[in-house]
Formats: sequence, C-alpha cells, structure tokens
Amino acid sequence: MIRSSLFTGGITLMLATITLSMVGQPIPLSQAATVPAEVSPVVFDQKVHSFSLDNGLQVVVIPDHRLPVVTHMVWYRVGAADEQPGASGLAHFVEHLMFKSCNAVNSETFSQIISRLGGIDNATTNHDATYYFQRVAKKQLRDVMELEARRMAGLQLSDDDIRVELEVIQEERRSNIDNDPIKLLNEQMLATLYQNHRYSVPVLGWAHEIPTLTRVQALAFYRRHYAPNNAVLVVSGDVTNAEVRRLAAEIYGPVKRRSEIVQRRRPTEPRPLAARRVNFVDKRAARMTIFRYYLAPSYASAEPGEAEALDLLISIVGGGETSRLYRHLVTDRNIGAAAGMRYYGEERDSGRLAVFVVAHKDGDISEIEAEMDVVLSEVARNGVTADELARAKSRFEVRSIFTADNQLKRSKRFGEALTAGRKIEDVIAWPRRIMAVDLAQIKTVARKYLQKRRSVTGILTGKADGSAL
Repeated sequence: MIRSSLFTGGITLMLATITLSMVGQPIPLSQAATVPAEVSPVVFDQKVHSFSLDNGLQVVVIPDHRLPVVTHMVWYRVGAADEQPGASGLAHFVEHLMFKSCNAVNSETFSQIISRLGGIDNATTNHDATYYFQRVAKKQLRDVMELEARRMAGLQLSDDDIRVELEVIQEERRSNIDNDPIKLLNEQMLATLYQNHRYSVPVLGWAHEIPTLTRVQALAFYRRHYAPNNAVLVVSGDVTNAEVRRLAAEIYGPVKRRSEIVQRRRPTEPRPLAARRVNFVDKRAARMTIFRYYLAPSYASAEPGEAEALDLLISIVGGGETSRLYRHLVTDRNIGAAAGMRYYGEERDSGRLAVFVVAHKDGDISEIEAEMDVVLSEVARNGVTADELARAKSRFEVRSIFTADNQLKRSKRFGEALTAGRKIEDVIAWPRRIMAVDLAQIKTVARKYLQKRRSVTGILTGKADGSAL
C-alpha cells in the first residue's frame, strides 16, 4: 500500500464539501486531565496525562475505556520544512522507508506485522512533523511499542529498499499531484505566497528532485531527527497512565537520546508588500475556479486570541451554505457553484487563510473575483454581528464534542499541537479561549489579515484564451 502524506495545500478538500471542516478544535473543558511530569507533575485535566522519560521522550496518555482498543502514535518534530535545499521530498521518503524491515525484526515489513496482529497502521508527513500510528486491540500494545521502538533505534535500509521506494514516491507524486490541476495550482500558489520560508516547497517534493534522493541522505536525515528526544508518544484508548508509564520506560527507555538534535532554525518571511497572482491553464479543469491565500499567523505563532478569532471569522464568512460568501455568490447572485473559506492554523511558523469560489460553467471570473472582494472588504471594514458570532461559537462547541469522541482525532490533536511548539494546556484551554473571543477581536483580525498585499490569488481555467487573466 502506498503511504499517503498529508496534502498541506488542501484546496481539493475545500472543494469536496461546502461545509468546511475547521482547524484547531481541541477537547471541551468538561473533559478535564492530570498531566504528571517526571520531575514536577502539573494538573491539566483529569483524563490526559503526560510525563517524560530520561531519554527525552515526551509521553501523552489519554484513557478511554469504552472499548478494548488502543491508538498508538509516535510523532517526530521534523517535516518537509526541515529539509535542506535541493532535497525536497526527503522527509516523506524517510517516512516510507520506515516501513521496511527493522533491526531485530524478521523479513516481514512493519505493516505486514501489524496486519498479522489484527491492527491497522499508517503514517503522515507534513511541513512540521511526521507521525506514525497503529490501532490495535489492547493486548497488542506491547507488540506495537516494541516495533516502533526498534525502528526508532535501528532502521536498516538496503539498496533495493531505496530503489523500490523511490519508484513508489515518484508514482505517488504523479497520481496525487501531477494528475490534479487544482493541486498543481496549489503548489504554484504556495511557492508564490512564501517568498523565503520552506513552506513554499511541496511536502511530496518537486518532481525533478525526488529521483536524486539517496540512501546516504535518507540515513543521515533519519539519524539526525529520529530520536526519543525529538519525539512525542501519544497513547489513547483502554489504558491507564500507570501501565503506559511502565511500558514506555521498559520499551522506549533504553533507546538512546541524540545530542546533535538542535532547536529548529528556519528562515522567516519578509513583510509582504504586494499582492501576487498565478494564472494556471489546464485543459483538465472542468470549471473556472478562483483561489486566494492570505498570510496569517498559526495557533503557534499568533498573538493571544488572534488564532481563535481567525477560526471564528472564517466560519462566519466561509464556513458553509449559511456563510456570507456562499449566500452572496451562490444563493443571491447565482454566479458561483460553490464557495468557502478555511483557516490553516496548525503549522508551527505561519498559517494562512484560504478562499475559493467555483464558477458556474459559463461564469465570468472577473465578476466573481469582484463580488468575492465585496464580501471580504465588508467584513474587514465592519466586522460581524453578535448573532453570527454566537452561532459560530455553537458550531465549534459541537465539533469539539465530536472530536473528543474520536480516539484517533483526539490523539492527533495533542500530537499536532506539541510538535508545532504548543503545550498540552493550550489544547485543553482552546474551548475557553474560543468562547472568550468578542466582536472587536473579529474585526481586528479581519482588518489586519484580509489585506491584498498579504495574498496570492490563483485562477484555474481550462481555456487558453486569456479569459482568466
């Protein structure tokens, strides 16, 4: 099975549904948890625990005793934005190679062993992190911990492994990106939006650089970044803090920390001075579509309250068929077939606001862009209403409950936050912070971040007649 990476552009996902899923929806405050640290325990919530091993591995435990099932996740604080120039796709390549045979394991691959145990597994690479997960019966927890600890400590790679996986990731790039004009446009937009930061480079890698990746590069990347003191273990399900602590100390404890791991140093973005445009013609595009990205802070990089205000703003302006954007362009003006917005606030160094409108078959893209700007300008000038804000908060509360009820999503929320530089208490406090956002904050972030100079606009059309220019 081809290992699939997270497609960080996500505009295809936006087009898949008008009711857009929102980012950054942790657990309700009602689900409180103890987080004992090895040295100085701190109480966060009665259902989430955290401690660190002597080798630096951070462990998060989320008990859920409804079923005898466990989700086991290992997150590494390394992603595509940590690659060296010229080696794009290396983080994703290493993710694939981690499923090959490991030290002290027979000729079966990692996934073959998990399947034999009756479980499921997969992995994802994004710009900031790489994570691996298994979902198994509780009685198999020790087995998956031992397997994951082995490949954390001693990945073994043959030349044949390199050859096969290079072919696999090139095919993944062709099928997932090169065959989809929307994703190709997204790559061009990100490369234009980020002028200096490595978020401009696709997670899967540029097509011309992937074939040049080598075994030496892969092993060097693995040895530099794959270590307990650069990882977070999240275990959720039918477990207790005491049993996970005992197993983690026994199985992961002997894995040696690596002293060469240093704090991430990434280039920062210059102050944006001018709006940018990308016009992409592809005969496979069924309908003309307009996309726009605005540079904005992420939850990890925002000032207090800003990210929460952005999440609510996007829900009000572009979060479904009752949103301002959809009503104006689709329902009232009937010039768009779909419209929406999304906030990408999960990354470590920067986030972005995304807007899209799909035209009717014979739509005028210039008219659509002008009417889209009417909606965005109005909210930047005047903000939103108290009723809109109250309804948006209610939607977030409901989504938080559903997230808390899903073992995998709940685990992912903590792993994602911790590898992006946030803390457990940030995840726990999210509902309170969302509910504390007021109308003035919404207006402030709208005015501050919905500025053309912070944006790149992308036009996708199947016609090469200049109509999109």
